[in-house]
Amino acid sequence: MTTLFSTLSLDRADAIALGLLILSWALIGWLVEHPPKSRPSVTALMADYRRDWMRQFVTRSPRIFDANIIDSLRQSTAFFASTSMIALGGGVALIGNVTQLEGLAHDLTIEAAGVRVELKIILVLLFLANALLKFVWAHRLFGYCAILMAAVPNDPADPLAYTRAGQAAEINITAAKSFNRGLQSIYFALAGITWLLGPIALIAATVITSALLLRREFASLSRQVMLSR
Repeated sequence: MTTLFSTLSLDRADAIALGLLILSWALIGWLVEHPPKSRPSVTALMADYRRDWMRQFVTRSPRIFDANIIDSLRQSTAFFASTSMIALGGGVALIGNVTQLEGLAHDLTIEAAGVRVELKIILVLLFLANALLKFVWAHRLFGYCAILMAAVPNDPADPLAYTRAGQAAEINITAAKSFNRGLQSIYFALAGITWLLGPIALIAATVITSALLLRREFASLSRQVMLSR
């Protein structure tokens, strides 16, 4: 591991900051999708609501309202996918000319070598690339969900009605998980930008980002509303 960090031109402080960022991203992503039963996350609560939605969908007529919701979800994923792609393009272009960033670093009295600045940009690009892939997959899954919903019989007495509705719900939930993973990557990409200001800034940004995500998933007002009966 020490050899790897040496190859990447990372000192101890940078290595700790980078490790904390990656570890926080992985752990929070896992915790959000596998919360303790005694304290479900917003993501877990929304999964139950998505199943309820598909059960109600069986008897709803007409189904224009549901079609509009799915279309809105697909538009959201398409917007974030496009935004991630634009940000990726800008980051790739920036790697080809790090002179301005080096100048900014020196103006802020932060020591920064050209290779290390490029590495910091690449870190952000990796998070953005992951976000793009997650958003693209979520967009496709919401499309699958729309087709499955169209296959749900409008007669609750049909033996396939609730089976098809359950399948649509699970695809919907999987798409939402992919979308959430993309958003989390965006959050940590923003935190990763602060590495340009040094390892202390990256550690602080990682802690703030992690606290923000945990609060929204486990201690937000929206979660309280979802739990109310």
